[in-house]
Amino acid sequence: MSEGFVYLTSIGSVPEAEIQRARLEAEGIPVMTKGEADGPYRMGPVHLWVPAVLEVQARLILDTPLEPISDEELTALAEGALDLDGAEDGAAEGAEEPSGEEP
Repeated sequence: MSEGFVYLTSIGSVPEAEIQRARLEAEGIPVMTKGEADGPYRMGPVHLWVPAVLEVQARLILDTPLEPISDEELTALAEGALDLDGAEDGAAEGAEEPSGEEP
């Protein structure tokens, strides 16, 4: 197999390309992007390139459809994130400074 990056696909919008890039990177596949999205106006197709040795794996990932998230799941995730933020803030506020004395 040849070394270097190979062309994987072109995606019509920057947000969709970023989603697909994140999917690949989450699986440990480095992604290089080229196209109009690199310019100052960030419009037009984005071309994704991956290492030649990972091309087949990358194609399998992109061929697997994303599972939709229901409104209920999305709400639960958002509420969970809010709960975590509140717990972290509360823990920090309630923490006592060490007095330097031995217990």
